[in-house]
Amino acid sequence: MRTADIVILDFGSQYTQLIARRLREQGVYAELIPFNTSLNDIKAKEPKGIILSGGPASVYAKDAYFSDEGIFELGIPILGICYGMQLIAHHFGASVVAAKEKEYGKAQIFFKKEHELFKDTKDGQVVWMSHSDKVENLPEGFEVIAYSENSEYCAYGDDERKIYALQFHPEVAHSTFGNTILKNFAKYICKCESTWNMGSFAKLQSQKIKNLVGDDKVLCAVSGGVDSSVVAALLGSCIKDNLIVVFVDNGLLRKDEAKHVQETFKTRLGINLISIDASETFLSRLKGVTDPEQKRKIIGNTFIEIFDKEAAKHTDVKYLAQGTLYSDVIESSVAGASKTIKSHHNVGGLPKDMKFKLIEPLREIFKDEVRALGLELGLSRDLVFRHPFPGPGLAIRIMGEVTEDRLELLRKADVILRQELKSTGWYDKTWQAFCVLLNVHSVGVMGDNRTYENAVCLRVVDASDGMTASFSRLPYEFLENVSRRIINEVEGINRVVYDISSKPPATIEWE
Repeated sequence: MRTADIVILDFGSQYTQLIARRLREQGVYAELIPFNTSLNDIKAKEPKGIILSGGPASVYAKDAYFSDEGIFELGIPILGICYGMQLIAHHFGASVVAAKEKEYGKAQIFFKKEHELFKDTKDGQVVWMSHSDKVENLPEGFEVIAYSENSEYCAYGDDERKIYALQFHPEVAHSTFGNTILKNFAKYICKCESTWNMGSFAKLQSQKIKNLVGDDKVLCAVSGGVDSSVVAALLGSCIKDNLIVVFVDNGLLRKDEAKHVQETFKTRLGINLISIDASETFLSRLKGVTDPEQKRKIIGNTFIEIFDKEAAKHTDVKYLAQGTLYSDVIESSVAGASKTIKSHHNVGGLPKDMKFKLIEPLREIFKDEVRALGLELGLSRDLVFRHPFPGPGLAIRIMGEVTEDRLELLRKADVILRQELKSTGWYDKTWQAFCVLLNVHSVGVMGDNRTYENAVCLRVVDASDGMTASFSRLPYEFLENVSRRIINEVEGINRVVYDISSKPPATIEWE
């Protein structure tokens, strides 16, 4: 079992993996484990510190989540965040109750005393709150470190036992000094050193894959996107001829996407690629389907069925490798402490009777870390910094039924948006950009004629990891030009709108 500088007990917050990511940015290896991990397993990791994450439950409720109480007797520093803070209060005998006023969003905190936890941060700093419970009184031996307008115990701790608690979420970008606070806990309180990077991650994953696979073969599904490409490159570097790379054209790709994928793998990456045209199968099974969850599950099941057929042509195939990221996992969680947001075809959409064992080497990292890993493996910047494209493809960017005619409309609009983003330099300044074909028609006037045609929505967002995102503040001139081109060049579309929703509360994709 690999040791970890910091272990994070996951109580189900949508932001939990961000804690690990922030610490990794400091070169500190942090590992996320279930909240109910046994004390012996925690001790085996030899952590220098423990962080208790936030979560959706209440410590006083029947469905409360509790870790092994022995963690408080290990004699190593502990930091509780949100639910973790309330868990500390509850464990040490303080009262936690439902707050009269729930607190979500930005707040200011003020120092009650100078403390190492807040070294190099400012009094009155902005933090991100997301809680509906409050600590009514402090446990014995603890003292207030910081307070806010709505929380007199916004941060408290016990320096003798080195146990600390924060009501706010330092891991999210909205907390202006959150990274510094987590760094202070790890480096100054836990005495961790900066020894972790994507190079060490690549070596660790390569060794894990070698030990797991042995002489068996791995079937790797690729789409041409950065996630699956990085997985293929990582596997190719460590198991070589035991890797079978398969590309399935599901008929839900962007214009000329299949051709681009084939050229990339064969010419630029030097990886033998098996290409399967299954577009008719996918489209026939999606006929009449409008529910987004059903779309995802149909696509996931069909993928596995096709891989089963392909795997039968080879011997010793026991594993299926996928480019699943943590953002996929946390939004698709169907068990434990986290709440399901949506199913991803390679997480919540897979059938329970799948014949393969999964290999998901990127499962614990974010998109920006995947890109860093891709560069570490020698992939081109053009491929590594390509915008994310979902596994279910354009099926979840078409509201309502997926048909060939509607796919063609969306493809034409999507090409125009990407052309304009690249020609103006905005492509590299944004995280993800795409068009959504809405399931509504609107009245328009073209020349002297009345039209009643489709509307498309432009979705362009800024983000660093995909867990949170804000809409891109694109110039009006840019939006006007894209709108003009789509309406003039794509017959069947007469209206273009721009999505100004952030995540949360919205998701990046519409379905």
